[in-house]
Amino acid sequence: MFDIIAVDISGRHKVNDEYLMVCAAVAASVTADHVEKVNQIAIRSFRNSCSPDVPDVVRMVEDTVSELKFKGTIVTEAGDFYNKPQWLIDSMFVQALKYQESLSERRCIEIAHHVSLSSRKLLLKELGI
Repeated sequence: MFDIIAVDISGRHKVNDEYLMVCAAVAASVTADHVEKVNQIAIRSFRNSCSPDVPDVVRMVEDTVSELKFKGTIVTEAGDFYNKPQWLIDSMFVQALKYQESLSERRCIEIAHHVSLSSRKLLLKELGI
């Protein structure tokens, strides 16, 4: 079993002249093909007046992951970092990062996606957007 932190960001499109994004980080213990335990989830919202670039995404992920009391390798989809090479993105992080490879990593990213998307929808509803 090994520990990962799966991350997803929802809302990379403009709404009412700004980008309202939600990042979710799911800390889990996994095997190659099973999610054994979800240990903790962190959610943060971010506003930006312009489209987020790679350093913005790195900051969002690091800020969200810093709220967890859990250590593990950060796992994301390559598309979250505009399909830049993993070695380049990994060099921007303090914590270890990798693009998803296994079935369990994919499943954890799906959990993070559902959390970020649902949280963003709730936030938009509360803001009347």
